[in-house]
Amino acid sequence: MNRFLHTFSLLVMLLAAVPAYSQNFVFDWQSEPIDGHRTGVTASNADNVPSTMGVMKGRKYVSPSGKVFRRGVTPAVAAVMLAAQEAMAVNKQVIAHSARLMSSGYPECELYDWYVDELMRAVSDSTGKKVHVGITNRRGVRTDMPEGDILHDDIMSMFPFRNRICYVALHGRDLLAILEQMAGSRFQIVGGVKVVAKDGRLISALIDGEPVFEDRVYGVATLDFLLDGGDGYHVARNAVEVIECNGYLYDTMLSYVRSIEAQGRMIEFENQGWITLIGEGNIDED
Repeated sequence: MNRFLHTFSLLVMLLAAVPAYSQNFVFDWQSEPIDGHRTGVTASNADNVPSTMGVMKGRKYVSPSGKVFRRGVTPAVAAVMLAAQEAMAVNKQVIAHSARLMSSGYPECELYDWYVDELMRAVSDSTGKKVHVGITNRRGVRTDMPEGDILHDDIMSMFPFRNRICYVALHGRDLLAILEQMAGSRFQIVGGVKVVAKDGRLISALIDGEPVFEDRVYGVATLDFLLDGGDGYHVARNAVEVIECNGYLYDTMLSYVRSIEAQGRMIEFENQGWITLIGEGNIDED
């Protein structure tokens, strides 16, 4: 019993010392591009797995640089990754081409404007309704649009969530309330309405060059995620009408990208100038 108490006392003393000891350490994270500069492995497509990811020879893993790994965790992980490539081949097919890199940015960027423009069109086509405004969440777009070849996997990674596209009819006063909420915190992705905010307050909102009228009904394209609480937004609150369209956002955007390629065009878009911020009232916290 005495030995147990002695050991327990030592354990308590060690645990008490951990917080003070750990203050001497700083932990940090940073993203590393998958370009082979550290591992020799680069992102593959459907046709170049051996040259980009290496090969298994029996129980040995041979990296793209020719280095051989015979034991340890590296061959085991490599075997799993390489075995999965056949099933993943459809995701590595080139389905379109982009004229240039389109990166996410705040408060607005080409990528977001390209996306919300198609969301508005798709909702209008699906419902036959007039869509004046598009509202969707910035965190729903998870990757940038790369320059050059666009893989099926790029679009899947860009829009990975199973969100349905929706039509919502709102009175102008309720639409303004949503825009004021954004102005007071940070703007999400909007299209069709030109907004100006200053120091966290909405200064103006114009649709087709006219101010938003409180009693007029406007058609809004959005996602089911934002209808009742997603990212703190309740787009369907006080709605005159809500229509949940068939299909998911991912399917909509994938079909759109394929249609661009079928027309012999490249993916590209220009910043539309929907959002103007004056002062320091909005800070990107992503």
